[in-house]
Amino acid sequence: MRSAATPLALLLTAGLHLGTAPHATAAPLGTGPVFNNPNGTTAQQRAIRSDILARIKAAAPRSTIKVAVYHFWDAETARALAAAHTTSSRKVNVQVLLDETSVSAMPSSTSYAILRDALGTNRKAGSYVALCPKKRSCLGDPGEGASIAHNKFWLFSNSGGLHNVVLQTSSNLSTGSYTKFWNDTMVVSQAGTYNAYSGYFKKATAMKWRDWRYTRTASSPYTSYFFPRPGSGNKTDTVHGILNNITCRWSDASGSHRTSVRLAMFKLTRQGVADKLAALQKKGCAVDIVYAETDSKASSGSPGTWETLHEKGGPAMRCMHYDDDGDPGTSQKVIHSKTLMISGRYAGAVNKAVWTGSHNYSGPALRKNDEALLKVDNSAVHDTYLDRFRSVKSSAKPGTDDNTGGCKGVTPQRER
Repeated sequence: MRSAATPLALLLTAGLHLGTAPHATAAPLGTGPVFNNPNGTTAQQRAIRSDILARIKAAAPRSTIKVAVYHFWDAETARALAAAHTTSSRKVNVQVLLDETSVSAMPSSTSYAILRDALGTNRKAGSYVALCPKKRSCLGDPGEGASIAHNKFWLFSNSGGLHNVVLQTSSNLSTGSYTKFWNDTMVVSQAGTYNAYSGYFKKATAMKWRDWRYTRTASSPYTSYFFPRPGSGNKTDTVHGILNNITCRWSDASGSHRTSVRLAMFKLTRQGVADKLAALQKKGCAVDIVYAETDSKASSGSPGTWETLHEKGGPAMRCMHYDDDGDPGTSQKVIHSKTLMISGRYAGAVNKAVWTGSHNYSGPALRKNDEALLKVDNSAVHDTYLDRFRSVKSSAKPGTDDNTGGCKGVTPQRER
């Protein structure tokens, strides 16, 4: 995977690792992972935001920017999008789709008004800002109850020397997203993936939920998954299906091997997924999980995801839910990424792959919400995410106590 002229390996050593400076605005802008560091300097905290701003400012005249974000509370970024469209020498087409709570949950934010005044609200025009219905995603069946438009991706048709750019991120645009939450972005420049995301964006903007069908699109080395996915049970659970493709132990001419499964997850509340992760550990996989919230059902007398994952012989577990251990000397941050890393035997072949995006391992993320998940089959990308995983996990020490209301979902962590 490479940018217009720069190999991925060079990009990874030139500034895309955790805690490094964001991309410069000079073309060509790069591809690959971008991480923030909420424990770092202001520049490190805002690395993802700065990368987005650089691409907005580098967008070519009359190109197109498409944005799907859950919470947009960043006036500077709103002004940059407005300027890209209204500046006479640029006239960039800017299309923005937001969850309704971008307005109602933060009425003091000026971001929506800036976008509305510059872009208008006509979804049939070349530029606009649109809101999904109140208490609903754009594509979720309203008969299933409340849902959210939880997507977090940016599309640039031509920016900074790159065409067909997809930024799939876990980050909203808010101060807390930069200073409290550990987030990631994967930057891709490829027509097949860009077209898949653009098609999904068009369907979400049309808001014709009756016509929506769950979609999976492969364009090597990437695979895109677009939600919601109607159904019930593990057979129609995308993540459960991914985990089913893992072989924990295998042997070849070089000896015996063990597959590693690592998960950095904001919310892990799907019981079937928790059962599968625990089963993989017992089958010989090395399963290591950093999370912010599970789903305890101890009060009902039956196990929940917290109990399943904390059984003896289960995965290595580490909670990052503000001050989860009660020790004021330890980290008070939140893991907000939604990232799965697999290194070993997957789908019958030895591979290293990463899945990342907006998709929490929760019931609503699967069945109700507008969400996107991106798979990357690339060893260098996997290893960069692995370095990040280790940094996140180590930042939480010496706190080790996961037996708290926040970690167990008894006192939920709102995504604000």
